[in-house]
Amino acid sequence: MGFDTGNFDIGDFAIGDFAIGSDDPRASDVQALLDAHLAFAKAVTPPEDVHAIDEAGRLNDGLTYFSVRYEGQLLGVGALRHLDESHAEIKSMHTAAAVRQRGVGRALLQHLVQVAQEGGYGRISLETGPMDAFGPARALYTSAGFQICEPFGDYGPNSVCMTRYLV
Repeated sequence: MGFDTGNFDIGDFAIGDFAIGSDDPRASDVQALLDAHLAFAKAVTPPEDVHAIDEAGRLNDGLTYFSVRYEGQLLGVGALRHLDESHAEIKSMHTAAAVRQRGVGRALLQHLVQVAQEGGYGRISLETGPMDAFGPARALYTSAGFQICEPFGDYGPNSVCMTRYLV
């Protein structure tokens, strides 16, 4: 089952109309959007540099998934990965193509940062690609206070790692 990233019309909405909360990566629509995220990463990234979570890795105990919905329609997904007691990572953040540039990604990012703060993490980081296709994501992260940092975890020199310290 694929995720229809461009052929649904949700009309006009305000950011306050979004429902953002935890979600199950086994839900069919969440799986489909995560599959779209993985397909996007594979389409624009050399195979050795794809770090998007595949289906087998989605049920890792260290991951908590969140979704953005409007009137039940899935608009975006993202996950938090526990790295250690003071450090969390944002994973698999993806917005449906039909609603990009409408505040969905920003709302989800703000929610993930808030959850990390409430969880007592002092730092939240992410990995994204250096390719032009990831430029809008890097711009979003930069505008939310993330700064480029040294690679962490298993990420290498062909990744753009970013971090934000939380207070």
